Formats: sequence, C-alpha cells, structure tokens
Amino acid sequence: MTTRSYVARRGELQTYFDRTAAEAWARLTSTAPVGRVRATVRAGRDRMRNTLLSWLPEDLHGKRILDAGCGTGALAVEAALRGAEVVAIDLSPTLVDLARERLPAEMVNRPGWGSIDFRSGDMLDPALGEFDHVVAMDSLIHYRETDIVSSLSQLAVRTRGSIVFTAAPRTPATMLMLGMGRLFPRSDRSPAIEPVSPDVLRWLMAREPAFESWQTGRFELITGGFYKSQALEWRRA
Repeated sequence: MTTRSYVARRGELQTYFDRTAAEAWARLTSTAPVGRVRATVRAGRDRMRNTLLSWLPEDLHGKRILDAGCGTGALAVEAALRGAEVVAIDLSPTLVDLARERLPAEMVNRPGWGSIDFRSGDMLDPALGEFDHVVAMDSLIHYRETDIVSSLSQLAVRTRGSIVFTAAPRTPATMLMLGMGRLFPRSDRSPAIEPVSPDVLRWLMAREPAFESWQTGRFELITGGFYKSQALEWRRA
C-alpha cells in the first residue's frame, strides 16, 4: 500500500526535478563540460548504471523491463539495445521529454533491437503491467526505509525475475554531506536523501509477504567524489 509519506515525498521530487533542477539535470546527463563536483557525480552514475545493467541478462530479447525513475533515458536505451521492451517512467515530464529527444534515431523501428515506451507518472502504477526485471537507479534514495520496502513490495508482485535498485548508504561521509546540505537556505536545497542500512533493508524485506519467494542477490557500494550509492539485487528464488 502506498503510504502518505511516499505520496508527500513524491510530490516534492516531482516539483524539484521538473522545475528547479531540470536544466542542471539535463546538463549533468549530457556530454557537456561540468564542474569538478558534478563530474564526480556523472562518473559515479555511469559506473552505477553499468553495474545494474551487468546484473541483467546479456540477451534481453523478449523481456519486459521497467526503468523506474528513468530520468533522461540512458539506462533505458542500453537495455533496449540489448533487445528489451522497456517501459521508462519518471515523475518529471520535462526529463521524459528530454529522454525522447535524446533517443538515437537509428533505434526507431530497428529490427533486432528492443523498444522504449517513455511515460511520465508514478513508477508504482499497477497499470504499467508485469515485468521480467525492474531497475530503479537512484529513484528511491529520497525515501525512508519503510517506503522503499513498501514500494519494492508493490513492484515484486508484478515482477517475474529480479529487481535491482539503489539506496543511499549510511556512511560517515554520507551523513556529513547530508548535514552540510542542511546549512543551505531551504529554497536552495534539493530534496534530502535518506541514508539506509542494507542490513535493515534486507531484514524489512524478508518480513514482507510479497518477498516470500525472493532471495537477496548481489551488492555493491559505489563511491567517488560526491557520488555515493549502493546497488542491491533481489531475485525470485
């Protein structure tokens, strides 16, 4: 069940990424020059995206993938190039429009390649249907542990294979960065991340009925400069 805290945070994120940060996010996810800090974030995101993609089957032909929180579409494109039918959804219509603009022209109706259905909305919408794999890269890092587990459980009942996702790590460095962010005026702040423990996440998920037939998989902590995120995998037993 979707909680009130999830809905409230979802609204904050939609406003932030669709209005306040749309231009900066478009630049960060492009090949345009960026400052030193954002360069570390870009490099970290590239490494994380490659990690999550490596946890999916190499051949994705005939597989339906949910890119939950697709942003400007880089992961969706890579999955489609491997044959997947991708539903790529994000809260921000602005970023989804940019993702459509960046779609390589040669991918349209190309035999042997997959497809991408870009949408704007809630990644938990049951109308999106069922999937073989779900990828949620840095789209749950702003939510509390209980909301992360609640969200993943809703996706699990509609997923046949695996869910790979990221969460903000609870490390001294992350907590320091979070504390420094609170020093900025409220109008200049991005929505705060919610650092979580992977052990706590696993414990909470193990108690969820939706994960009764699931098991934990791979884990990788990726850090570099101002990018710090942890990748986790859950798969059908």
